[in-house]
Amino acid sequence: MPPRTRNLSRLRPSFLNLFLAVLLLPSAGLHAAQPILHTDPLNLTPQVHQSLQLFYNLNFDAALKIQEQIALDHPNDPMASNYLLTTVMFRELYNQDLLDTTYYAHNSFLTVKREVDVPKVTRDRIEYLTANVIHLADAEIAANPNDADAYFARGYAKGMHAVFITLVDHSYAAAARQGFAARNDSEAALKIDPLYADAWMAVGIQRFAVASLPGWLRFIVGFMGIGGNKQQGIADLQKAAALGTVTPIESRTILSLFLRHDARYPEALTVQRGLAQQYPHNYLFCLEVANLLKDQGQGLPAIAAYKEVIADTRKPSYFVDPRLELAWFGMADTERGYNMIQDAAYGYTQAATQPNSSDWLRKRAELSAGQMYDLLHQRSEATHMYHLVLSPGGDQTQAEAARKYLQTPYQGK
Repeated sequence: MPPRTRNLSRLRPSFLNLFLAVLLLPSAGLHAAQPILHTDPLNLTPQVHQSLQLFYNLNFDAALKIQEQIALDHPNDPMASNYLLTTVMFRELYNQDLLDTTYYAHNSFLTVKREVDVPKVTRDRIEYLTANVIHLADAEIAANPNDADAYFARGYAKGMHAVFITLVDHSYAAAARQGFAARNDSEAALKIDPLYADAWMAVGIQRFAVASLPGWLRFIVGFMGIGGNKQQGIADLQKAAALGTVTPIESRTILSLFLRHDARYPEALTVQRGLAQQYPHNYLFCLEVANLLKDQGQGLPAIAAYKEVIADTRKPSYFVDPRLELAWFGMADTERGYNMIQDAAYGYTQAATQPNSSDWLRKRAELSAGQMYDLLHQRSEATHMYHLVLSPGGDQTQAEAARKYLQTPYQGK
């Protein structure tokens, strides 16, 4: 059977509906065939477009306000819950400083047991929205096994949930299973409709991510029949970025991260600069340009880029809730690499004192600031920072190092 096109009558009147109605009017005595959209028609509505533009500028609260109304208007469309799921989840990851890409550029984050305290109400909502998408999509697939929209929506929710449990709970095996299920659903959508370009995102993520796992973890997921291929994953993401309806920005963001992971910095910079030019008020997109310059070894241009981002945060309403600790920490790391110790000490201290910094990042910054003060022979400032790292409660991953440097000053080794 050909791909199913959803009943457009369930959408509110809009310019899009009028445009499609004109296309379907009789012409020369013939009735035109109903067009195949290769996406859920809801994705093409002005309300969804507006909410996604707000989301891409990190204005999560404003995006949620619109998306909550969309969900009320379309309670049976799984994509309506998917918009909410994505925004609620990424707002929490942003607030937890878990969108610090430097943390994921290498595989070291797989062995860091960072405790992430997600409020119960937020976690419950993420779990509910994920389950609701799956429930609605299951019902649509039961009614029509050739519903590409339903397969995509279900796979999208599983993929988002896999990201959440990876970054928050470090549940790598469970996330791999969910990622594989997301890929299966996306491949089902593509089998029904080969032009359903958004579905390539989940396929590409899963292929690249599994191929990038450390050997021990790849061995574990291999027992589940889960394999990967980096080059195919990159190609899949490029297709979604070029041809998708709702996943091009996500696909380009992930593509930049994956290219950075593999030290393909010129390609990653091209992708990231394009995102920053398209969304100049997205704090993370602008920050990532500086991060990539740093990783590429262009230290002085990276420092200039960090300073530009920090300066932009001082412009009224330029960014929405910029997490300044990320920029200060990245710049301090770069200055440290160039032996600009005084500047690095200042930068780490600034990162540690940002009011919204997560406890995890704050203590990393405090430890690094203490090390810089030791190199500057400012022992009292160094020990003060080490004691802050050891403050009770919260993250304790830096505690052992802080105790060590309280006993013996850091020597730069």
